[in-house]
Amino acid sequence: MATASPKKTASTAHAKAAEKPNATASKDIWLAGLGAMAQAQAQARAQGGKVFENLVADGLAFQLKSQAAAQEKINEAAAHFNQLAQGLGGGLGGGLGASVCAKVDRLEHLFEDRVARALQSLGLPTAKEVADLQARVTQLEAALAVASKTKTAASKKTASKAPAKTRQAKA
Repeated sequence: MATASPKKTASTAHAKAAEKPNATASKDIWLAGLGAMAQAQAQARAQGGKVFENLVADGLAFQLKSQAAAQEKINEAAAHFNQLAQGLGGGLGGGLGASVCAKVDRLEHLFEDRVARALQSLGLPTAKEVADLQARVTQLEAALAVASKTKTAASKKTASKAPAKTRQAKA
């Protein structure tokens, strides 16, 4: 029985390890990280502040290296932009000016078309539709003003006739 028990326990432990859910695996990874941090702290205590100073020096060197690389990329982009700007500026005075202006006009037209399609897909009215609606509202306001004037005039006529009818009814 004693020999069967360890084999059984080892096989069940292996089966349980294979069936560990992700949460248990994550916990194991977390604990391994804590263990590594504990070892690093122990080494830091043993070696004193030298490890910390080395880390600071390495961090400073990396920062300077990355800043230099970023500045180099910025300078390249600025030089490329200036070159393009000079090419466009010089082209406007020469024969390229007309083609550049034509391309800009074409780009504007494409942009306006795309914006118009986007607005239409959102269900927003076009400028022409808004102008048509404004004209229609103006027409309706004018018709309403005429109708209200005729109604007022008709009600005044009815009001002047109403007392005469009431006098005749009383007599």
